[in-house]
Amino acid sequence: MSKRRTKQRMTAIHISIPVRLLEDFDETLSFSQSRSAKISFLIDQSLHGEHASVLEGMSSRQLMAALTNRDDVDDTMKTLLLQVLTKSS
Repeated sequence: MSKRRTKQRMTAIHISIPVRLLEDFDETLSFSQSRSAKISFLIDQSLHGEHASVLEGMSSRQLMAALTNRDDVDDTMKTLLLQVLTKSS
């Protein structure tokens, strides 16, 4: 006898965001990921998670250092990020 799954009630919403932001977001999703599920996860993390508070406390330079140490950031992106940070200082 298997335990019956409790179905979570869902609602559809309409939001307006910049087209480029949506395109960038969609590029982060794998083929099998759901946009709705990812957005739900990110909202939940924002409300209940610790990730947002950690990032808010970091300076731009600290964020840049974290990005440059990632394997998925290529040299061109590192150069562009450094240029942006240099202009904003």
